[in-house]
Order: sequence, then structure tokens, then C-alpha cells
Amino acid sequence: MNTINKFDNIIVENQYFGCVNYYLTLYNHSDITIEQYESWQKMSFRNRSVILGANGMINLTIPLENGRDQKCLIKEVKINNREDWQKQHWRSIFSCYGNSPFFEFYRDWLESFFQKKQDYLFDLDLEILFWLKERLKIRGAIRLSDKFVKVQPDGVIDLRNRWLPKNFQQGEGQLRYNQVFEEKLGFQPNLSILDLLFNCGPDFKSYSSNNNL
Repeated sequence: MNTINKFDNIIVENQYFGCVNYYLTLYNHSDITIEQYESWQKMSFRNRSVILGANGMINLTIPLENGRDQKCLIKEVKINNREDWQKQHWRSIFSCYGNSPFFEFYRDWLESFFQKKQDYLFDLDLEILFWLKERLKIRGAIRLSDKFVKVQPDGVIDLRNRWLPKNFQQGEGQLRYNQVFEEKLGFQPNLSILDLLFNCGPDFKSYSSNNNL
């Protein structure tokens, strides 16, 4: 993968509690565009995140109306709230991280978040993004795209689909920190940002310096 210049503007998709390197990249840029006019793409982190339990990695997937093979814009994708996925996700998160060092700092907001129902996936991911922007002290300006542009102009780095479930633990440098089940499972890089928050808190600046990223 090509090196990301920290001074370039970036465009990236909206993710559901996206991976650590996704948020580290946002942290390191001052001009961030979130793509809202792309067509829906399955097998991505738009409706999925990966956390770590005692027996290994766990996929949390938001069920969608019309399934994963629908053809529409990302901002038009509707959540299937007939399935009680919120309760399932919260139970999994609590089971994995209830005893982690920083869980109590984020519990109240997350518990409330998983008690609400949102109709549209993009809106739900956007609420998460701006909550994490505050928690992680991401200083960059975040805006939404106003149209779909396949090839970005000079000075804009296209990071749409850079991190996918099939490759998110490969390639670029991986932020290293202590994990709850590391002694049993070994370190698992680039999981959901929730793994980093619960284990270490929100100090990206300190992590980046310690990892030479």
C-alpha cells in the first residue's frame, strides 16, 4: 500500500465502529471527506466491526433491509430493526470488555446508543463518527461528499475501501497496545476502535509516538 501523506486531504467511507488504523488516519489529517454518494458495497466495515473475545475475534454485523446484495446509495441503506441486533451487539461488547481498564468511561453512552433505533445505516455510522471524534480528539474538519467522484483530484487521497474484512490485519504499520486476552490469543492488530478505547483510553497522540506511527 502507498504511504499516506499526512498533509493530503482524504476521502473515506463511513464505518461502524471502524478499525484502529481508520481512526488513526482521521486523527492525522486536517481535511476529511466522508463519502455519502457511493453505491452500497457488501463485505465491508460499513455495517460490520471486529472485536476480541476470550475465544477469538467476533464479527458484529448490522442486519439490513433487502439484504447485503441491494443496489442503492449508501445513504439510502436501511437497517433491519426487526432483528434485535442492538441487544446482541451490546451483550457481546459487554462480555468481551466489561473488565477492561477503560470500559466504565464509555459504558453509559454506548448502552444508551444500543437502546435506540435508527432507520438508516449512514446516519447511525455518522453518530458514531462524531462521538468518536470528540473522544479521540480528532481535530480535522469532517464534511460529507456532495457528489460521487470516482477518480479524486490531485491532493486528495482516496482511502475508500482501504480497510476491508478480508485484509484489515495486513500491510501497513499496526498500532501496538495491551489487550485483555493477549496472553491467551496473542496480540490482534487493527480491531474495532472499541478494543483500543476499552483497553487504553483515547490518547492517540501518545500511542502514535510510542509506536513511531
